[in-house]
Amino acid sequence: MSAPKSRITLKTIAAQLGLTPTTVSRVLSGKGDQYRISEKTQRRVRELAAKLNFSPNQVARGLRLSKTLTIGLVVPDISNPYFATIAHHVAAEARQRGYSILLCDSQEDTRHEIEAIQLIRSRNVDGLVLCPVGVSDEHLAELVEGDLPVVLVDRYHPNLAIPSVASDNACGARVATEYLIRHGHNRIACFQGLPDSAPNRERVFGYREALTRHGIPVDEELIVGDSFAQRSGYVATRLLLHAAAKFTAIFAMSNQIALGALQAISEEGLEIPNDVSIIAFDDFPYAPYLATPMTTVEQRNEEMGHIAIQLLFARFESQKPSQGLLLPTRLIERESVANITQKRNSSGS
Repeated sequence: MSAPKSRITLKTIAAQLGLTPTTVSRVLSGKGDQYRISEKTQRRVRELAAKLNFSPNQVARGLRLSKTLTIGLVVPDISNPYFATIAHHVAAEARQRGYSILLCDSQEDTRHEIEAIQLIRSRNVDGLVLCPVGVSDEHLAELVEGDLPVVLVDRYHPNLAIPSVASDNACGARVATEYLIRHGHNRIACFQGLPDSAPNRERVFGYREALTRHGIPVDEELIVGDSFAQRSGYVATRLLLHAAAKFTAIFAMSNQIALGALQAISEEGLEIPNDVSIIAFDDFPYAPYLATPMTTVEQRNEEMGHIAIQLLFARFESQKPSQGLLLPTRLIERESVANITQKRNSSGS
């Protein structure tokens, strides 16, 4: 009978490379750059580990640290590029710190969100990064005083003492609406998302504020929609195009709403921006490559993902992170907004 193969350990790799087990451990846990280990050394460690089919025993490591080395992440819609980007950067930042991610998609439904939180807690994760649906906060109240560190991202509940990172939605909406006004638009349709969610309330507030500042009455018939989904933008556009309330521009409160609006506008045989102008809250990768490149309000979703993990680790270390961080937005001007003031002047000359 042949002798059993000896188990490959960190010490095995360290001995073959003339390194310490600590150095090997730091490289394989993704902390090589953090500890200023040269790229050459990191490459040697990874290559030998792959050659020997070695993978760190996360369970054993977690038992030593009394942790699972896992972080729960719940997002409302992983198919939305905005949330997919946040998830990607949360996972990347966590991996750099030696943690894995347990991802759940709540599908913009509070019931699914409750189930996802229960599932994640049953797995004994070390912390939770939550992009909440944002309509109800009753099920989140117990997290405030609980033993599970939690950070909210993008959507938050002002009444809950939970650290959060989000965009300055009101400012971004105000800037976008004023941009449309400067281009001669005073009949601006507001295609909102989930009416009771914090981002939607703030964006609609910014829209209203801009109109009021410029002496333009707010027409409640032009504030339509019931979710951040593509379907909502499609239905709202079809209904408004055949209603008595006329408009020259659309301010869509999400990229998905904007895509639904584009679909309906195309089916009606209309063109952007000649017939209808449009701005979307939140940039998306293909916005510059549409038939008419779309003007958007850019959010720092990549930065949100990184900050979320930083806030969570501050909780791990019993620090008290800032209760609510607001990141600035930026208007990206492309070609989806017509200057109807210039058109009027040209036709009148």
